[in-house]
Amino acid sequence: MPHDWIVLAVFVAVYVGMALGRWPGLAVDRTGVAMIGAIILLVTGAVDGAAAFASVDFPTLSILFTLMVLSGQFAVSGLFARIAAGLASHGRSPRVLLALVIAAGGGLSALLTNDVVVWAMTPLLIGGLCRRGLDARPYVIALACAANAGSAATLIGNPQNLLIGESGGLAFWPFVLACLPPALLALVVVHIVVSCSRMFPAGNAGAVAPAPEPKPVTLDRPALTKAIAATLAVLAIFTLTEDRGLWSLGVAAALLLSRSRGTRQLLGEVDWPLLLLFAGLFVVTGALGDSAMMRDWTGALPDPRSLGSIAAVSLAGSNTIGNVPLVMLLLSIVPGWTTETLHALSLFSTLSGNFLIVGSVANIIAVERARALGVAIGFRDYARIGVPVTLASLAVAYGWMSLVYPWLARVAPF
Repeated sequence: MPHDWIVLAVFVAVYVGMALGRWPGLAVDRTGVAMIGAIILLVTGAVDGAAAFASVDFPTLSILFTLMVLSGQFAVSGLFARIAAGLASHGRSPRVLLALVIAAGGGLSALLTNDVVVWAMTPLLIGGLCRRGLDARPYVIALACAANAGSAATLIGNPQNLLIGESGGLAFWPFVLACLPPALLALVVVHIVVSCSRMFPAGNAGAVAPAPEPKPVTLDRPALTKAIAATLAVLAIFTLTEDRGLWSLGVAAALLLSRSRGTRQLLGEVDWPLLLLFAGLFVVTGALGDSAMMRDWTGALPDPRSLGSIAAVSLAGSNTIGNVPLVMLLLSIVPGWTTETLHALSLFSTLSGNFLIVGSVANIIAVERARALGVAIGFRDYARIGVPVTLASLAVAYGWMSLVYPWLARVAPF
């Protein structure tokens, strides 16, 4: 069928763009690649409008939008800035400071979008570290790794977990019970690896000149109270109702209602390109999954649902096409996911993002924000920490899923 070959060609082109970050010779990023691919499918008639609309998971996009607005509310309240400034300016030993950075980054990312946490905390953290004469590089890498590891603990910690949760209808608190322990152990791994690395403690080596004293961070308490109330509302929605997308939009609407802060300011905190990336990939992967060609091939594909296969595919895919496109692809073309394999996919795809700079959007944000302030974190710098962190974290998660999880599932069924 000619349309099937169009679908396959567009799919390959889009996922090559996901792997490279762009199409060679063009200034088109991953979001543009996904959107152009979806548009080509529509224009050529390979997918009609109704099918494209049906392939977009609007509840997932609604929840992700709400979480972005919620994270933006915390950001404008000054909480992220206050935490980062407090961590970096207090007279603690380097190892204690490292532990606090990891705990703050991981804890916040479990409830808020990890990308926003890294975006907000990195600049102020670097400023305080440089004033103390500390090399900021290991702390920035630790923050990124902790944000990824901490986000693995909950369904709302990162976009891929949200996708998996909505696709499999996973319950919030059983997911926490299944994934929080290995996520906490991964945070311990981050501390051990970073503190033993050659960059830590490095004194003034690689540090930029001390930055001027920042202005005091003002905490907007009414805005913070509103953000905390909205977080509790989101947790209640995930606990009490199955229609998470619709009720989440109600929380977003409540956050946008404000006497002092304009709508554009809060919507400016939303990562619109990421939402468009999701929409485009939903159309492209949905078209492939619905094609006759894929239905014929599915039975011949190797089963990726064993723990070892999920770990290997997650490590390879997260550091090439990215963990969100990988998860979307696997959910689209591989049938028969169980609760156990979905929990494993969440853990392995998230923890694999720490392997290289390109493995996670949070890593890229941290490195780019640091570079803008004169702190250069090279590919090798990150890999020296990211590679052992990832391999050790995956080993811990694999041990948890193969040894403890089966017993836990019998005691407290998921």
